[in-house]
Amino acid sequence: MAPINTNNAQTNQDQQKFKVTVVGSGNWGSVASKLIASNTLKLSSFHDEVKMWVFEETLPCGQKLTDVINRTNENVKYLPGIKLGCNVVADPDLENAVRDANMLVFVTPHQFMEGICKRLVGKIRSDAQAISLIKGMEVKKEGPCMISTLISQQLGVNCCVLMGANIANEIAVEKFSEATVGYRGNREIAENWVRLFSTPYFAVSACQDVEGVELCGTLKNVVAIAAGFVDGLDMGNNTKAAIMRIGLREMKAFSKLLFSSVKDSTFFESCGVADLITTCLGGRNRKCAEAFAKNGGRRSFDDLEAEMLQGQKLQGVSTAKEVYEVLKHKGWLEMFPLFTTVHEICTGRLPPTAIVEYSEHAPKFPLVSGPTSLP
Repeated sequence: MAPINTNNAQTNQDQQKFKVTVVGSGNWGSVASKLIASNTLKLSSFHDEVKMWVFEETLPCGQKLTDVINRTNENVKYLPGIKLGCNVVADPDLENAVRDANMLVFVTPHQFMEGICKRLVGKIRSDAQAISLIKGMEVKKEGPCMISTLISQQLGVNCCVLMGANIANEIAVEKFSEATVGYRGNREIAENWVRLFSTPYFAVSACQDVEGVELCGTLKNVVAIAAGFVDGLDMGNNTKAAIMRIGLREMKAFSKLLFSSVKDSTFFESCGVADLITTCLGGRNRKCAEAFAKNGGRRSFDDLEAEMLQGQKLQGVSTAKEVYEVLKHKGWLEMFPLFTTVHEICTGRLPPTAIVEYSEHAPKFPLVSGPTSLP
């Protein structure tokens, strides 16, 4: 009997394992890498190593950010004081970072994704699966395009989404949090993503509603801008609660008008009401909008972002613009007074005080018929 070639058997076993690359290394991208890396060491179906693509920067000390991450196991710029895991490897070369991966985690500012996808066309494995942690949308002449759809169409891969009440710095220090994986048809793929992200302090569930989950994560940033205006004007908790209620109402109506498949139940998952609450209480969008209102709208969001976010990007203002473009194109502006008002305040057409003056008015006609219509 011929001896078993254990080397070949090991090679075949390794080839069948999932390899993960995280495309993005900001605050949330670094926390995602930490979560994933802790699990790939424990799960036999995954390779230990987690690649993390880093947009290369030179730090004030003169060293490259990638070199510092790989030497210290810490993203000193975007997640200082937190060890990522000894199996996280930072790579400034995008194509090299994704070359061997068959599980791609996208977590960059949404405005960069079209360019990233174009660079990756023909450069990823044919069996790759993707998941987007990105909150935002692209608005084109033919209409809005969700980031998961952009990834799927440009790269030819199935793309799930992960959204939830996830303030990154709290998850980094292992405070309990929940998240929702949105998927289309294949529950098994979704469960694989759930296994990859789940930890005792990060509870992940799956929901068959990609568009609903993704739109919740996208639109709540617009509502958070409104909540920040309320805080900056010292209007109080009652007003803020009213803004959050109106915001959730508009989130649900906008989502269901764009995609009839969106489920009502999705808004009660972590990606829905929970994410809305945490983002309106904390988070960068609320924080910058508060400063904008305190300054009477005299300082631009670009200035506030540069001063307050240390290189991180503000998503709510650009998303408000994209939503406004959709509403204007479809003739829906009067149906969504909160979304419309947020954009007009951000662009200086209205003062911050208008957040209540305009948003408190009910739409002039129902958004959609049946049980989803607005009260």
